[in-house]
Amino acid sequence: MGVFLADLAKYEFLQHALAAGVLAGVACGIVGTWVVTRRITYLAGGIAHAVLGGVGVARYLQKVHGLEWLDPLYGALAAAMASALLIGWVSLRAREREDTLISAMWAVGMAVGLVFISRTPGYGEDLMNYLFGNILLVGKSDLWLLAGLDVAVLMVVIGYYNRLAAVSFDPEFAGLRGVNIAFFQLLLLCVVALSVVLLISVVGIVLVIALLAIPAAIAGRFTRRLWSMMALASLLGVAFTTGGLALSYAPGLPAGATTILLAAGVYLLLQLPAALRGRTSRGD
Repeated sequence: MGVFLADLAKYEFLQHALAAGVLAGVACGIVGTWVVTRRITYLAGGIAHAVLGGVGVARYLQKVHGLEWLDPLYGALAAAMASALLIGWVSLRAREREDTLISAMWAVGMAVGLVFISRTPGYGEDLMNYLFGNILLVGKSDLWLLAGLDVAVLMVVIGYYNRLAAVSFDPEFAGLRGVNIAFFQLLLLCVVALSVVLLISVVGIVLVIALLAIPAAIAGRFTRRLWSMMALASLLGVAFTTGGLALSYAPGLPAGATTILLAAGVYLLLQLPAALRGRTSRGD
């Protein structure tokens, strides 16, 4: 920890990593609360894995066709939003089962990404960064994009908090009050998609669902009010991302994996008292 704090004052890349962790932690706490309370973690996982297709296409166009401005995060954003809207449209209009579509998008997105990645010269190391995250590689341009996405998430959730809550927990009553249920359901899915893109830089595509779910799940043990659950989950998200970065720095461990292990360790420790009480009550 001492090495991390000493180097934090000297190296810009560490400062960028810390800022990215804070931005991602806030978003994962707010949106993760909706994901956990509405029990749509599988949906968020489908969006996260479909994102690889957008990343692969964007990187291919950037390297092979010279579109230097096309950052892979732009491709991730496009793929995430398209996936969210498609899932929302199917759940509202079509007869196809939602879980079937999510599974198909999960597989197709990964397959498309791998095909384009295989055709992109020298992309093996970058692939690992997007799959498992590398917060130490976040640059200034990435930070601006992450900050913009964070602001968009906050504005939507704060501006439409009451309507999103009504649609999420009592859609029939919200419909009777004149709330456009379809619009706000799609809006919530788009917010989830934005958050997935935010978290890819921190923990990668494979681990993003854990960072969305664990802080909110822990916060749900201490509060039942939605707004306070969001606030506590955001604080926990920031603590886990910064703590994971600090703990992984000196030994050279992957920051994303360390972040998830830290979060999962805290979650499991909080489960122990309840598990022990359960065994005692059964007389084991």
